[in-house]
Amino acid sequence: MITLKNIEKVYQTKTIETVALHNVNLVVPKGEFVSIMGPSGCGKSTLLNIMGLLDAPTNGVVEIAGTPIQKYKDGELAKIRNHKIGFVFQSYHLINDLSVLDNVELPLLYRSSMSAAERRTRALTALEKVGLSARTKHFPSQLSGGQRQRVAIARALIGQPEIILADEPTGNLDSVMGEEIMNILLTLNREDGTTIVMVTHDENMANKTERLIRFFDGQQVADSRVFDFQKV
Repeated sequence: MITLKNIEKVYQTKTIETVALHNVNLVVPKGEFVSIMGPSGCGKSTLLNIMGLLDAPTNGVVEIAGTPIQKYKDGELAKIRNHKIGFVFQSYHLINDLSVLDNVELPLLYRSSMSAAERRTRALTALEKVGLSARTKHFPSQLSGGQRQRVAIARALIGQPEIILADEPTGNLDSVMGEEIMNILLTLNREDGTTIVMVTHDENMANKTERLIRFFDGQQVADSRVFDFQKV
């Protein structure tokens, strides 16, 4: 589903050069749940942004579903992001002036061929999936942190993506809320077959996933299978 070949990412200013990623080679097969761990500043979020086509590598090749993304123009990349990839962030990125339902509908506004009725139906379905059917008219400020993260997950789901990229999805939550969010992600992966890549600092959460990749100073230092769902 996602293939990275010899990925380098270098940030340059007039006075300094910072290597964020160095010689990263990684394959995430369809349907896998992968967690990525490492200290702050080791390149985890940069890696996720490159996987999500939000950033481009300095060197190397990114393939989504077997196709190198370098062949696409900006408009085509935006369409791929909108149709194939869902994003979940640590800080939720909800719009406070919009209701829960309107926040979830947002990604579908970029699909001009979709009717308002279909957008609304999909949003309600996504909210039902994360257990927030009773909160459609609420605003983000009226929700707990765990509920806001559920809204963010519903928004990621509404486009029916093949891939979800989650950057510290439990990082701002207490242990109980974190477990709830993690269980939603696990259900999406196991029952719906959604490919998930999750950046986390939480060893407990990482150990619930199928595979754990560790980064240090912009490089992969370990790649191990944690949990084989097929044996459960």
